[in-house]
Amino acid sequence: MTAFHSSDRLTALRARPHADVLIVGGGINGLATFRELALQGIDVALVEQNDYVSGASAASSHMVHGGIRYLENGEFRLVREAVQERNRLIKNAPHYVKPLLTTIPIFSTFSGIITAPFRLLVTHGRGKPRERGAVLIKIGLMIYDTFSRDGGQVPRHKFHGRTRSIRALPRLNGSVKYTASYYDASMHDPERLALDVLADGLTAGSDASAENATARAANYTSLVGFTDAKAILRDAVTGEEFPFAAHTIVNASGPWTDVTNAALGRPTQYMGGTKGSHIVLDHPELLAATAGREIFFEHSDGRIVLIYPLKDRVLVGTTDIDATPDARHICTDDEIDYFFELVAHVFPTITIDRSHIVYTFSGVRPLPRHDDTLPGFVSRDYRIEHGWLGSVRTLNLVGGKWTTFRALAEHLADETLTLLGADRRSHTRATPIGGGAGFPTGRAARKLWVAKHGAQHDPRTIETMLDRYGTRATEVLAALPTSPTPLAAHPEYFREELAFLARSEHVVHLDDLLLRRTSLAFRGGLTAETLTEISAAVSDELDWDAQTQLEEVERATATLRDAHRVTLGKPGVGG
Repeated sequence: MTAFHSSDRLTALRARPHADVLIVGGGINGLATFRELALQGIDVALVEQNDYVSGASAASSHMVHGGIRYLENGEFRLVREAVQERNRLIKNAPHYVKPLLTTIPIFSTFSGIITAPFRLLVTHGRGKPRERGAVLIKIGLMIYDTFSRDGGQVPRHKFHGRTRSIRALPRLNGSVKYTASYYDASMHDPERLALDVLADGLTAGSDASAENATARAANYTSLVGFTDAKAILRDAVTGEEFPFAAHTIVNASGPWTDVTNAALGRPTQYMGGTKGSHIVLDHPELLAATAGREIFFEHSDGRIVLIYPLKDRVLVGTTDIDATPDARHICTDDEIDYFFELVAHVFPTITIDRSHIVYTFSGVRPLPRHDDTLPGFVSRDYRIEHGWLGSVRTLNLVGGKWTTFRALAEHLADETLTLLGADRRSHTRATPIGGGAGFPTGRAARKLWVAKHGAQHDPRTIETMLDRYGTRATEVLAALPTSPTPLAAHPEYFREELAFLARSEHVVHLDDLLLRRTSLAFRGGLTAETLTEISAAVSDELDWDAQTQLEEVERATATLRDAHRVTLGKPGVGG
């Protein structure tokens, strides 16, 4: 967890307002490209208009997957790359990415056999989606296994009939004909994984002085114009604007790519995103019914829903609705009803209502413009568009998904290196990410790691920190006293731990901690008292006086309510 102190957020950019490369966008793809270029020794800077990983990257389904359904769109290159990257992430980020058994309940044998190839070859996603039957899913999984063969990280798929399916999942709908089970991977802390990617980049470009660092990043900093061959950057906290020069500008702002280009004076129409929403349920009965596996279900209209056990909660998603990034998107009542309908079809004897919802989230996928193509069939692949701003070169990333972030960043970095006339010094295909370096994956290795670091702390505390931060837990543990102070209502987190995060991870607002540095909001149960306690715990690190603490609690309360439908201290969401 390389120090990128909150008070130094913009110091390095202001002190030396130029770089070889300026990356606009601090989602996972921008951060991964930042890491790639920093590891090649390139002088690179990154700015993000809000907090890191707070846009499209914050609305993921918490999965690392090849996208078996993309085979139906003919996106074989993307699926192959995604499966390879999934296997690499299991190796390189074992602290956050782990194999996940996924089961598809199947209620038809032959459905989709005619419509799938017709849509692929003729209609290009304009036809009405149809449920996929057992034969079509079997073919897809056989291809999927072929793509997975070289990685060797996960077993091959298995097909079971109704009897064995019900035996494994007793609460499953009794009309199921088959289940298909295969492995993808879970990503239980995507925001923390992204912060590790950022920290790797900062470490690679670190120097004794901030002014001489060759890798610099700032959140809450937006690109608002382009004048005299320089980008105009604005500090969202103070409103201050200053020019910043770069040889190449990489636009990795996801759904906001066209917005960024408009600010640069080069309007484009590259993007055409779709909205995806999720709900998080505190429902022990449904959690037990999943038997620890993701249930990946296809509705009769061909749309997808996943039911996914995560952090003692159940994540249900996702929708796929045409949307633009120019408004705050929330999970609507219609989407919640849609989720409830589908969960009831998979597990008809389990009752779910709004009182079980502890958190919701919604975001716009950074998909290419797709005109009349149905949202579910828009390509999830990516492309790179070249351009000029006078003498300044530009690269625009169009598309991209969480699973392929490393490969995408590798391609984008290679294009950038070519423009700079620089050579690649190293590859990241086998490079551990953040706390994945030296992470103990076996029981014996884990026991040894805990014993090695157990001189000053209780073994349970060490294990908790190891699970939460990987091997970067050593830095957190070093900041904790022998007897750290647990939060009153959430004793799984310590006040000193949150102070360390606030000090060392560019935290600007209280909601940065609640939503992205920790899982406090995701798991639910927050109260006004908890927010007050946390703001007090980090106030010294962030120089917050009593009035600022109050304002931050009010801001976080409004964000939870307006963006995530969370009312502090009350279960469920409004009907």
